[in-house]
Amino acid sequence: MRIGLLGTGPWARIAHAPALSAHEGLDFAGVWGRRPAAAREVADAHGTRAYEDVDALLTDVDAVAVALPPDVQADLAVRAARAGCHLLLDKPLALTVPRGQAVVDAVREAGVASVVFFTTRFQPESEAWIAEQTGRAGWFTARAEWLGAVFTGDSPFATPWRREMGALWDVGPHALSVLLPVLGDVRRVASAAPGPGDTAHLVLEHAGGASSTVTLSLTAPPAAAGATVELRGESGVRLMPHSTRGPVPALVRAADALLTAARTDSPHPCDAAFALRVTEVLTEAAGLLGTATQRSAVRS
Repeated sequence: MRIGLLGTGPWARIAHAPALSAHEGLDFAGVWGRRPAAAREVADAHGTRAYEDVDALLTDVDAVAVALPPDVQADLAVRAARAGCHLLLDKPLALTVPRGQAVVDAVREAGVASVVFFTTRFQPESEAWIAEQTGRAGWFTARAEWLGAVFTGDSPFATPWRREMGALWDVGPHALSVLLPVLGDVRRVASAAPGPGDTAHLVLEHAGGASSTVTLSLTAPPAAAGATVELRGESGVRLMPHSTRGPVPALVRAADALLTAARTDSPHPCDAAFALRVTEVLTEAAGLLGTATQRSAVRS
């Protein structure tokens, strides 16, 4: 499968370009970016071609991987799907439900495959753990904490969209990608409250009858950073294992999933439709938190 990369920022350089280059089943055919000079840098580093015209790239490939801010990703994903390209997307799918729905509609109408890279879902340890817990009944409650220190140091991920939208939209998708398959869909965001910096605290009611609490932050002290998921129920207490692998192996596995979905015409559990549901839940939580509160917290 010939695949192109849309995006040239830190995540494209750290994860996407190395993964696409390393994947034996992919022909890394080219890079497009909003800055042509950056596209040439990434392309030269991986022995591929830089494109100045995104439509030319879409014409030349079978699939695209997108490493762009979510407000840019959604429109380009629609454009790529309509050009007949399979989609390897990043989370969140979009920052509004209508734009996310447009991606889902374009994927369905074009008959292309889609996989959204929720990192935890493509790490072998956590993937196996999620599958095991999904098969257990009787979960009573869960606690998920995704705490980062992106804005307290010189992180390449202190990007404008993260400063604007905060932890809810950046790491919230990771937490939901674990909780939804295990506990069931979110019936209601029961409450949401801001904490220090961009921290958000959520209480979720799930279709399976369980409730969960979620704490999200990109402004935690570095010593407090990390991710934890704890389940409690009839099976006792279960903690999600941590992965020591970097993002590249997980993204290679996501590309495997895209190849399988395209070959079998079977949707992957982390497809655009699932990512749209995550966007819907985040939108509900954002309404309770108040957008102005979130944005001012990140800027302070």
